[in-house]
Amino acid sequence: MPSARAGEAAKLGLDPENTIYLDLKNNCRVVIKLLPEVAPKHVARIKKLAREKFYDGIIFHRVIPGFMAQTGDPTGTGFGGSKYPNLPAEFSSVPFTRGTVGMARAQDPNSANSQFFIMFADGRFLDGKYTVWGKVVKGMECVDRIAPGEPPAHPDKIVRMRVAADVDK
Repeated sequence: MPSARAGEAAKLGLDPENTIYLDLKNNCRVVIKLLPEVAPKHVARIKKLAREKFYDGIIFHRVIPGFMAQTGDPTGTGFGGSKYPNLPAEFSSVPFTRGTVGMARAQDPNSANSQFFIMFADGRFLDGKYTVWGKVVKGMECVDRIAPGEPPAHPDKIVRMRVAADVDK
């Protein structure tokens, strides 16, 4: 049965194949425009993991008000990742502003795997040091409500994360 939100990406003028639906509690949806022209390997990884339902149920383990909300670690510790190899950095001139989605990594620039973060506010000191792979185009009010903490006492989870083309049929 088609989703009640079928065609949401198209209604926003987005390519459904390069759009992510990040569904949070209370039926709150974050729509993320993917940037394959900026970070093709990272976008491919995010889409692959979303299609494998990897992100479903994963908590936001590091949420710093005024900075960012981080998720994508199946262990919830900040040290886990997917079964796939780490990705090489794809740094760009795209700035880290409110709503920017970037890939988390360890000290090694080529250590991004599955963890990512969404910016609550501008963080231009990250420019050129972390890979940008997306931008929130709808639903920042959902991101703003993610429970804070490192880790949060009662962390919010990703209910469901999908490529829009797989939902909007």
